[in-house]
Amino acid sequence: MKHLKRALWGVVVLISSGLAQAADLSAGKATWEKLNCASCHGADAKSPILPAYPVLAGQHADFLAHALKAYQRGAAGAPASANIRKNAVMGAFATQLSKQDVQNVSAWLASQPGPLAVRK
Repeated sequence: MKHLKRALWGVVVLISSGLAQAADLSAGKATWEKLNCASCHGADAKSPILPAYPVLAGQHADFLAHALKAYQRGAAGAPASANIRKNAVMGAFATQLSKQDVQNVSAWLASQPGPLAVRK
């Protein structure tokens, strides 16, 4: 019973902190299209125009969200660290995204078939 109370309390904390908001996949796709991400990462998010650009389709949503937030911090002038990514192009795109946009586009990319995921 004690473990159940702790688990329920954890769910309450997640919901109240906003971390448990459901992602909207159609809004994620709309964000992808609005920012023309396909111009670098490919229309399918797995065929980038240059080998140096990452494949995004099938990547873990939490990793993608972390990367976008790191680009936002980098564009804001935060000092270099493991949680900062400095790239003029990605920083300019990432700063246009709200927290919900980041969650939505990350979830949409994670839902796409790609070489980075093993589906059961």
